[in-house]
Amino acid sequence: MVNKVILIGNVGMDPEVRTLEGGAKVARIRLATTERLFDRQANEAKEHTEWHTITLWRGLADVVDRFVRKGSQIYVEGRLRTREWMDKDNNKRYTTEILADTMNLLGRRSDNPASEGAPAYGGQQQGGYQQSGYQQPAAAPQPQPAASPSVPADDPDDLPF
Repeated sequence: MVNKVILIGNVGMDPEVRTLEGGAKVARIRLATTERLFDRQANEAKEHTEWHTITLWRGLADVVDRFVRKGSQIYVEGRLRTREWMDKDNNKRYTTEILADTMNLLGRRSDNPASEGAPAYGGQQQGGYQQSGYQQPAAAPQPQPAASPSVPADDPDDLPF
């Protein structure tokens, strides 16, 4: 079975970040995703914005606390989680949220209000972060050419397939 959510959107308010008694950090953000549709009958474009609550733990929460602000554009991968709770009138309530496993900062640095001092990764203007904590993306190893016997250029057996 699969429980996977992938979102790209804009943060609607500054993150709420707390540190729990055990020292674990947790952050909650509201992310807006906008779907743009064209209604051919009315000959007009329509937009539908959906708001998502995203919860990030430990290393991801630390990154959000340092670099994400209202208006930041981010990419999030995670899973849906529904929790049950009681309100002040003792009514049973349900909340569905996304528990983030991966988060990437998108856009240019000048677009991100919290980007001052943000590190650049491999010359790019975005950073990828995984739930296991702050990780700088590793450079991909360069493949080494295989040693092959030399074949004359006019050899008819030297076919490109």
